[in-house]
Amino acid sequence: MRSLDGDIRDGRHIMPVRVYYEDTDFTGIVYHANYLRFMERGRTNYLRLIGANHRALFEETEKEAPGFAFVVRHMTLDFLRPARMDDILEIVTAPHEVRGASITLHQKVMRGDELLVEARVQVAFISRGRAQRIPMPLRQAMQADRARH
Repeated sequence: MRSLDGDIRDGRHIMPVRVYYEDTDFTGIVYHANYLRFMERGRTNYLRLIGANHRALFEETEKEAPGFAFVVRHMTLDFLRPARMDDILEIVTAPHEVRGASITLHQKVMRGDELLVEARVQVAFISRGRAQRIPMPLRQAMQADRARH
């Protein structure tokens, strides 16, 4: 059985999502804002699986950057095809670029081999409300993942 968090294969995080009635609008297709929710879960679980939730990594990062968080700085989306109730989707998240205070991720919403939504997401690392260079323990975890991509 697959993990609820999805898994990392070939340097990409892949997370299954079932479309429920609550995800759709009155026409029976996924409401556009819900793709953002699916992709947020994908990003969160990607970070979890590369170790961002592991206590030691979290504590090391917290020492270097108290009160740290990731915030979406910029996002571009292309809505290509609709998803419908009961579809099984895969949210694919791959690191594109790790820079000083940000990481850019490439995300796709797939239904089988069919690309439904594509996004580029720049996520900034902040501590005490200000952008800050991503601390080395977290940077190393992201770069290690990128090396597999």
